[in-house]
Amino acid sequence: MMKLKQGLLLFLAFIMLSFGLPKNIQKKVDKEIKDVFNIESFALNEIIIANKIAESLPSKFNHNNLFKIEADNTLLGYAYLSQASSKTAQFDYMVLLDKDLVILKSKVLIYREEYGGEIGSRRWLKQFIGKTQNDDLRYGDNIVAISGATISVRSMTNAVNDLLKSLKVLHTKNIL
Repeated sequence: MMKLKQGLLLFLAFIMLSFGLPKNIQKKVDKEIKDVFNIESFALNEIIIANKIAESLPSKFNHNNLFKIEADNTLLGYAYLSQASSKTAQFDYMVLLDKDLVILKSKVLIYREEYGGEIGSRRWLKQFIGKTQNDDLRYGDNIVAISGATISVRSMTNAVNDLLKSLKVLHTKNIL
């Protein structure tokens, strides 16, 4: 009987956690959207991509990671949230795009390593601003390296590059 109750509690906790973003991430996302789009109120509406399409894309698209940003029933842009690998863990990041799928801002939301956190600096992340689905990002070429953060820099570069490639496919298929 006790195991049944514990199982039920775990199941309920899982169900409750699967709705919406974690509070600490939601706060950061809201703040960035308000700052970038210069608005106070907006709607963040999840975009659901069919599994068959999502599986064929280089970026991961799952529950609660691709959103339309709307205000007064007008599309302002998109938000993409995901994780990328660092040396021994993963870090959470966000990319904000305008309605034409041009990157407006990228942000490292949570970094879990002792070293390499410099990738979260505005100065380094600003090199993604203005990139589009037609850009090809290359570590050490058009993306600057950071000493001591090689794995995280390569990971973030690859993640944004994969996102841009995925956006191109989604745009071609009229999903975005």
